[in-house]
Amino acid sequence: MRASVAGCRMSVGALLNGLLVSVVAALLWKYSKLSEHAALLEEELHMTRQSQELSQARIDYHVALQALQEHGTRMVCTGKMHTDRICRFDYLCYSSEAEEFVFFHSNSSVMLPNLGSRRFQPALLDLSSVEDHNTQYFNFLELPAATLKFMSKPVFVPDVTLILNRFNPDNLMHVFHDDLLPAYYTMKQYSDLDDEARLVFMEGWSEGPHFDLYRLLSSKQPLLKEQLRNFGKLMCFTKSYVGLSKMTTWYQYGFVQPQGPKANMLVSGNEIRQFARALMEKMNITSVEEVEKEGGSSEDEKEKKDEYIVVFSRSTTRLILNEAELIMVLAQEFQMRVVTVSLEDQSFPSIIQVISGASMLVSMHGAQLITSLFLPRRATVVELFPFAVNPEQYTPYKTLASLPGMDLHYISWRNTNEENTVTHPDRPWEQGGITHLEKEEQERILASKDVPRHLCCRNPEWLFRIYQDTLVDIPSVLEVLKEGMKSKPSMKKSKPASLVHPGRVREPQCQTSVQTTNEAKLTVSWQIPWNLKYLKVREVKYEVWIQEQGENTYMPYILPQQNYTFSENIKPFTTYLVWVRCIFNKNLLGPFADVLMCRT
Repeated sequence: MRASVAGCRMSVGALLNGLLVSVVAALLWKYSKLSEHAALLEEELHMTRQSQELSQARIDYHVALQALQEHGTRMVCTGKMHTDRICRFDYLCYSSEAEEFVFFHSNSSVMLPNLGSRRFQPALLDLSSVEDHNTQYFNFLELPAATLKFMSKPVFVPDVTLILNRFNPDNLMHVFHDDLLPAYYTMKQYSDLDDEARLVFMEGWSEGPHFDLYRLLSSKQPLLKEQLRNFGKLMCFTKSYVGLSKMTTWYQYGFVQPQGPKANMLVSGNEIRQFARALMEKMNITSVEEVEKEGGSSEDEKEKKDEYIVVFSRSTTRLILNEAELIMVLAQEFQMRVVTVSLEDQSFPSIIQVISGASMLVSMHGAQLITSLFLPRRATVVELFPFAVNPEQYTPYKTLASLPGMDLHYISWRNTNEENTVTHPDRPWEQGGITHLEKEEQERILASKDVPRHLCCRNPEWLFRIYQDTLVDIPSVLEVLKEGMKSKPSMKKSKPASLVHPGRVREPQCQTSVQTTNEAKLTVSWQIPWNLKYLKVREVKYEVWIQEQGENTYMPYILPQQNYTFSENIKPFTTYLVWVRCIFNKNLLGPFADVLMCRT
């Protein structure tokens, strides 16, 4: 009996001990979980703070992390080829450790277009507006979203971002043509790329001398690639656009064929002037054209009082050796004051303030001439070229001035007298030095009178000649200016040339008649395009194409009237296909109306 009681007491004791151990274990487990949760919260708070360092925009770190883990990265692109593609991403990440973008896959990920291995032939897209340059390609690595638990906690960028490469941020021409204009109109293309969007530059350059110009595109400070590593090993952009529109570029730099205007330009002076006006507003500059809109003195008074010439002065390379004499002669010849500006000595806004009201801009060939896009309409651009450099082979600024809607007059002058040039063969190669070359090649370059067409970018003969200093031959410059000004449109105030295209001709119809077994007539008539009745157009004509059914050739006609009877080459008992369209001012073509089928 006593043994039974003792055994019972031991069982109860063991049971109580077991319960106590279980309770303690549960409490310890709960404590460890609470500690782990507290550590996670502390880490999330830290990552949230890091995200806040990037932006004033608020972000719920836990929600963002959960979205990345559950939904992964999502991508939808526009454009058929890598050269015209821009992609929108949700939760695109960047590993500063690998220096690669990362696409995290989950069951909810989207990748359109889903190119498979074609994504590497040669790339998903161009990060720069310079087409198909192998240093500007964009792609990403792929990982399952499950691998995030083995990686450093990501820092999230809550801003909408535009991710791109600057092509050459040290050169003002490249800054405007390759970066600012394309970025400005890419941001116009997507409504959430507004003034609060952030630009991220991935080419690896430092800020460069013109970084303040990039700051004009957004109220947020741009991010450089080198700065991304400061925010952790993994950085994720909650919403980003990658790539740049190429629609605003007008020039190719000679990577595949010698440099020149792009074969298929899609931009006009209208878009460039809107961009220039927007930048001037950001720089607090009021253009002359805006002042005229607001009223003030009469046009004749403005022409007498306000007209002046701007001469770009260079202080280190490509000098005008007799600059003072040139300035004096220009002032005497045109009876205007002459103002000099210098990128080395003046702020960019102060230079644009002066150029935006000038009647003429005179400069040696160089990147500074991109500022001609800020000139008022009807101004003249005068580009001076050193000895042996053919103006017809280097035309970025001529092409700009000639764009429809820019309304600028362009004149070039070329030094043809070798005695009026000072060369610098002992300078570094990038400034035209040639002493690093073989003696025979140096002698060939020195003897050359004309730089042959060449590819970009390190042609030693081109560099040697373009970095010459020039003693400008004043009589020949004046002669070129006088001749060039003869073809300049009237300086009187006029409306910019209309770029409005005609619509389709309406109600096209045909009638036929057979005269004899060998003769027939085909009469085609139509009504004017609907938009023509609202327009004042200098010249309206109509283009008619007539093609015998089954043949590969057609007969084109340009006609001033809305109906015409054709008899020449019209055969009886034959079916003809007829197309009609309208043309404004010789070069503004409308669409063809629906084809007519006419049986004689």
